[in-house]
Amino acid sequence: MGVYNVHERLLAAKKSEVGALIDTVSAGAADRLWPGAAWPSMALDRGLTVGSAGGHGPIRYTVAAYVPGTWVRFTFTEPRGFQGFHEFAVLPVDEEHTLLRHTLAMRPRGLARVMWPLAFRWLHDALLEDSLDRAELEVMGTIARRARWTPYVRFLRALIQLADRR
Repeated sequence: MGVYNVHERLLAAKKSEVGALIDTVSAGAADRLWPGAAWPSMALDRGLTVGSAGGHGPIRYTVAAYVPGTWVRFTFTEPRGFQGFHEFAVLPVDEEHTLLRHTLAMRPRGLARVMWPLAFRWLHDALLEDSLDRAELEVMGTIARRARWTPYVRFLRALIQLADRR
C-alpha cells in the first residue's frame, strides 16, 4: 500500500511571488507559508538548506533537495514506518497565475500502515489546506474559500491536547 497525497492551489500571482513563500519555510516568525499559529511549527536545524534536519510535531525529516523559489523536498526520518517524502513545488501556469503544489509520497510500514489512514492523513490534509490558505492570503490579500476542519480533525486535535496535558 502506497500513499500519494496532493494538495494544490491556483494563485493569481507570479511564479516569483509564490516561490518567495517557499523560501521562508521554517524561518520562524518570518515563515509566510507554514500555518504555525494553528499547527506545530516547522523547525530546521540549519534553516532551509540541503541536509538540514528538523520537522513539525512528531514528524521528522531532512531537506533532501532545494531549488530556491521553485521546489523543496523533505525526506521522512520519523515517525517509524514513514518511508518517503513531502515537497512543495511552484509551477507557473502563465505570467500571472501559479500553481502551488504539495505532494506527499510514502510507503507506510508497520504501525504507520494503521496510523496514516486513522489519524495522520486527516491532520495532514487539514494542515496543508491551512498552508494553502496562508499562501493565498499572502499573495492575493484574501482567501476565496477558506478551508474548514472536519469534525474528525477537531476530535483528533482535542485528543492530542488531552494527551499533551498529561
